Amino acid sequence: MKRTNRFMAAAALGSALMVTTAACSSGGGGGGSEAAKPKASAAKVSIEPGDGAKDVKPNGALKVTVTDGKLTEVSVTGPDGKAVPGAVAADGLNWLPAGSLAVSTAYKVSAKATDAAGLVATVQGGFTTLTPTKGAGPQDNISDGQTYGVGMIVSLTFKKPVQDRAAVEKAVTFDTTDGSTVKGHWFNSTRIDFRPENFWKPQTKVTAHYRLKSVETAPGVYGEVDSDQSFTIGRSRISTADASSHQMVIKEDGKPDRTVPISAGASSPASQNTFNGTMVIMAKEGTTVMDSSTVVNHEGPAYKVKMPHALRLTPTGTYVHGKYAPDNPFGSRNTSHGCVGLEDSSGEDGSADTPAGQFYDASIIGDVVKVQNSVGKQVDPANGLSGWNISWAQW
Repeated sequence: MKRTNRFMAAAALGSALMVTTAACSSGGGGGGSEAAKPKASAAKVSIEPGDGAKDVKPNGALKVTVTDGKLTEVSVTGPDGKAVPGAVAADGLNWLPAGSLAVSTAYKVSAKATDAAGLVATVQGGFTTLTPTKGAGPQDNISDGQTYGVGMIVSLTFKKPVQDRAAVEKAVTFDTTDGSTVKGHWFNSTRIDFRPENFWKPQTKVTAHYRLKSVETAPGVYGEVDSDQSFTIGRSRISTADASSHQMVIKEDGKPDRTVPISAGASSPASQNTFNGTMVIMAKEGTTVMDSSTVVNHEGPAYKVKMPHALRLTPTGTYVHGKYAPDNPFGSRNTSHGCVGLEDSSGEDGSADTPAGQFYDASIIGDVVKVQNSVGKQVDPANGLSGWNISWAQW
């Protein structure tokens, strides 16, 4: 009996343990599962363009939005790991980049938002911007590291018409050591020139920043170029040619004014008049061919002659150049075909010891040449680097 009682007692104890374990297992498993299951945030974050998108436009396509919540963090990075500048709207419902993205670039996007209960939703994605197939082909008239005169104007020309002028203006900026403000002026859909309000101050350092590569200048056409061009402004040299007195006064920093006899454009026919106004030396061409066939509305006998010490002022053929003339009209008569002529020797390339040779050697691109009291018209501001003839208010 004792053995049987011990067995029954042991059996009863085992049964009790089994119930307790089952009870613990059943109760703990059900309650623990509900407690461990995380609640999903009600915030729904959307990234445009969608994950994996390709050929995305660099401007206007990227946007992060949320419903039933507020954005708390948005990160957009390129291959270099640098964050794309942008900001969450004041209401917390969207995020937009501060500017255009780069073309031909893969971006990663990560965004977080919280709902009213403080629960966080996280979304990630990525896309690749398009590779342009059409370029605007911008070219300027400056060379890195060069020195120019105080009248230098930076002229930027595009091979294809620009429709979004504001985007181009925003993408071209200038740093100047003298603090000058530089502004652009459009002459047409393919040309914008840049200058300060007044002539540059001597020794100013200027850097032009072009950030056009990812700018859509016209539908499907992009700017192609991201580069920096730096140049220095040299001494001030401003020459004023008076067609009435047949004299040109040269003013150069630190030197006494110098007067040189000239022969300006003949008063008749009109095609040989010298333009009035402020012009800028845009090229030093040495000995060059003067050809009447290249002159619009040319009147009088045809000519095709070589002239030495040629400094181009306009694309239409206005120069300051040397000229050999046995009858010596310099200082007394206007006999040129619209240019400002200086006395030179009879050799094909002239002589460095003549007024023309000396003026040529002392000149640099960007020097100012003003013409006054000519019977000719005012120079068109778009003709060469003649934008100084436009007021700052109109510029």
